[in-house]
Amino acid sequence: MKIVIVGGTGLIGSQLVKLLKGLGHDVLAASPNTGVNTITKEGLADALRGAKIVVDVANSPSFEDKAVMEFFTVSGKNLLEAEKIAGVEHHVALSIVGIDREGANPYFLAKLAQEKLIKASGIPYSILRATQFFEFVGGIASSGMVGNDVHVSSAKFQPVASIDVVEALAGLVSQPAKNETVEIAGPEKIGLDEIVIKYLTLKADQRKVVTDDDAHYFGAPVTSDTLTPGNSPIVGKYSYDSWIAVDGNLK
Repeated sequence: MKIVIVGGTGLIGSQLVKLLKGLGHDVLAASPNTGVNTITKEGLADALRGAKIVVDVANSPSFEDKAVMEFFTVSGKNLLEAEKIAGVEHHVALSIVGIDREGANPYFLAKLAQEKLIKASGIPYSILRATQFFEFVGGIASSGMVGNDVHVSSAKFQPVASIDVVEALAGLVSQPAKNETVEIAGPEKIGLDEIVIKYLTLKADQRKVVTDDDAHYFGAPVTSDTLTPGNSPIVGKYSYDSWIAVDGNLK
């Protein structure tokens, strides 16, 4: 069975390709780096020919408000149209916990628009909404810079290791499409400020963290309800500390 991973050379995609190949699947990593572009449609039809499952883990190359919305809507439309022509039987997509909550930031709204396209396409689907990856804590710190200090809220969130997300996606691939959305999160809730302090300390980074509950999360207000999952999510194996002990590679 042929499986196409759109965004197959990125953080999640590259791990998923390796895992699925190890399970004996015929897997194609599709990305601009491999000659497949969901915006221009270059190589898209050829990549999907004979595919039964498509997993979309692609990310926008730009996080500017207009650009990110354009990426997820144009890419989503092009990909889903190509899947219909190719006869794809199951569309699996990676999304984000909390994108449909009040006050969502522009990136979250773009992911929500992508989800709506998937649900309206008529293609059987599975959507996995994940909390923030441990690998992105450095980005959270950088986004909170005010002068020489890092301003970040004490709001709780429930981040997850990317490998836990990869394994959950592989689980969805192995099952028939159920036309539903499931969530995955890490095993512990931790303050945004607390995890940034841990990250900077481990990196020997001298930037000062200022706990500021008025600080926005990538352009939008954040509370302890914003970035945490609903009831009964899939729970990953790794806490932040256990992940650091195993991975040891802070981005």
